[in-house]
Amino acid sequence: MCEAYKDKAILFVNTASKCGFTPQFEGLESLYSQYKDKNFMVLGFPSDDFNQEYNDEGKTAELCELTYGVKFPMFETISVKGDDADPLYRLLAKKADTTPKWNFYKYLVDRKGNLVDSYSSFTKPDDAELIADIERAIQP
Repeated sequence: MCEAYKDKAILFVNTASKCGFTPQFEGLESLYSQYKDKNFMVLGFPSDDFNQEYNDEGKTAELCELTYGVKFPMFETISVKGDDADPLYRLLAKKADTTPKWNFYKYLVDRKGNLVDSYSSFTKPDDAELIADIERAIQP
């Protein structure tokens, strides 16, 4: 992952298909489309830690692609909190001093790999503070 996204600012998002925040996929895709040519990536990580993700990754992919037109990278279902948390999410939680509290929790990392901030599920992708942080994070 380090080589694939080297020199990119990244918004890491734990997602779920059956959540009240699921419509955020549309805004996340919009962010990705707007900034992808400016060294920015959105990376989605489905998680069933809050019991709102399909057991069938095909259904997850179908929802993301057909319902929300998601083109940003989506990964396999992982755990994002607790003892079973994926090492990536353990690192993000350690840097932010907080684990995801619910689906669509966000961590923003700048182009140098430094954590910029973490954002609650209630922070929508079009939030002015988040966008300002992204614009700073994509600077060389």
